[in-house]
Amino acid sequence: MKSRHYALLALLVVTTFSFSQDLSFEEYNPKSTLVVPGKIIKRAKFPFIDVHGHQYRMATQDLEPVITAMDTLNLQVMVNLSGRTGKDLKKAVDNANTNYPGRFVLFCNINFEGAGAKGWIENTVKQLEADVEAGAVGLKVYKSLGLRNKDSDGKRLAIDDSRLDPIWVRCGELGIPVLIHAADPKLFWEDFDGDNERWLELKTHPRRKRSNTDPAPWEQIIQEQHNMFKKHKNTTFINAHMGWFANDLGKLGELLDEMPNMNVGIGAIIAELGRQPRFAKAFFEKYQDRILFGKDSWKPEEFPTYFRVLESDDEYFPYHKKYHAFWPMYGLDLSDEVLKKVYYKNALRIVPGIDKSKFPE
Repeated sequence: MKSRHYALLALLVVTTFSFSQDLSFEEYNPKSTLVVPGKIIKRAKFPFIDVHGHQYRMATQDLEPVITAMDTLNLQVMVNLSGRTGKDLKKAVDNANTNYPGRFVLFCNINFEGAGAKGWIENTVKQLEADVEAGAVGLKVYKSLGLRNKDSDGKRLAIDDSRLDPIWVRCGELGIPVLIHAADPKLFWEDFDGDNERWLELKTHPRRKRSNTDPAPWEQIIQEQHNMFKKHKNTTFINAHMGWFANDLGKLGELLDEMPNMNVGIGAIIAELGRQPRFAKAFFEKYQDRILFGKDSWKPEEFPTYFRVLESDDEYFPYHKKYHAFWPMYGLDLSDEVLKKVYYKNALRIVPGIDKSKFPE
């Protein structure tokens, strides 16, 4: 009887232990027990410009909640890249300027679908000029160019397609920057296995997986973007997401040296910078005139991670989104001089139409 009792107890222990160990990688997210100095930074040290903002309904939306959050963060000016075009753009500009003058500037957008059709480029350039006249201060190019857009013959439209050249030339002549997002992280094209650092993101967002035939190799799309930069030296480009080279800053430095008209934004890649604080700090010091603050998605609760990585010398603190990065962050402890350039000075130089009086020297 006693042996039967012990057997049942052992079975209960094994069953309980097995159940407690039955965790998926997605669920396993332990709280660190490390105790080190540091604190969350909820407000940027200096007023800043977010050059990679998105407010998709600005033509009609109530902007007061956005402004309230911006004030809390010390976000002085948001560059809304989703300004759209035509009447929608005019309404958005009017809404922003009437209710909160000086707090928003807008980039216009182009639908590249069907490029190459008769009259397409002439009409597109004409509309670009009209959008700038209506208040747009730049052009945002979405990743659909190079990934999804088809030309008039139904073929993939390459970023460096010569039929698009008049657009980039006109942007240079108008004195407006082009902020472009090309492709996606390279690992989206790699094997979906345990060696892929983006495995969790691809598992939770399977539509992000790409291949060399869906629609083209990563290297080809990125090279098309670089070809376009090099061909149009009189046009200023802001390469979103550090051009997907934040995990290889040595290579990114070479590209910046090759293409003096290319600048980079840090939207959605702060996790890469936060795991290489010493190397990233040296990079920021060397290329301090070419880096702009940008966040991408409008989630005010995520900005403190950016502030802490850029401003502090804190160690081993969590990132805000596990599927982007399951590793801890470290602060770069940038100098005030570099911070001011990243937060607002570079944007003031590159993006027209921003009131400089709102920012310190």
